[in-house]
Amino acid sequence: MTKPESIATPEARTSSIQVIERMMKLLDVLAKHADPVPLKQLALETGLHPSTAHRILGAMTHSGFVERSEAGIYRLGIRLLELGSIVKSRISLRETAMPFMLKLHAATGESVNLGVRAGDEIVYVERTSSGRASVRVVHIVGARAPLHTTATGKLFLVEDGLERIRDYARRTGLPASTPASITTLTALEKELDRVRRHGVGFDLDEVEAGVRCIAAGIRDDNGELIAGLSLSTPSERFNPDWAPLVKETADEISRALGYLPARS
Repeated sequence: MTKPESIATPEARTSSIQVIERMMKLLDVLAKHADPVPLKQLALETGLHPSTAHRILGAMTHSGFVERSEAGIYRLGIRLLELGSIVKSRISLRETAMPFMLKLHAATGESVNLGVRAGDEIVYVERTSSGRASVRVVHIVGARAPLHTTATGKLFLVEDGLERIRDYARRTGLPASTPASITTLTALEKELDRVRRHGVGFDLDEVEAGVRCIAAGIRDDNGELIAGLSLSTPSERFNPDWAPLVKETADEISRALGYLPARS
């Protein structure tokens, strides 16, 4: 009785693993070289027989993992870039940030929020609520607030630069959420200058009366500002001395996302 074709023999499995290992060797060598590499050199550096290397490279070229020029030299293919982009897009900001948010929450006992920009607003995408039994601050996930009234939103406005800040002010009219909200361009520019100098943003009863926030920016591996980490407290418990801790935590999340700050 013959074995079903769908069941691989141990020999076939071993052979498949060897092929994968050889593919990885070839990819590693190609990755080390900035310029395309001839077959002979690839065979030499991987220890593969030229005919074996040629056969595997042919399959990799067909699938887009490797590109071959008419001169018979090879380089990494565009398919790797496509897969890399997919991997990058699936690195979850929320999952990466949460352990650091919980650590900040444990250190302060206050609510910690993760906000991202959506047009002219900040949207809260993750939060930890205050464990204190008395006055609590709750930012509902999915809640929105204008950029100019939120600590995180001010970080994004700073990133925009002067002309786009003025465009934002004209476009929105700087509506007030509370009596403490900034409603003039002059006051907003003065506030954003402080944010720029200190690297943190503050919301002092500007979104909701009785609630204050400190925020610091989170950057991705390209250095782009992609989110803000904010600590929210009732006004009577607000402690501006927590600002360095908030910034340190945001910096830790940025590093976990691959951000490498430029050296001075």
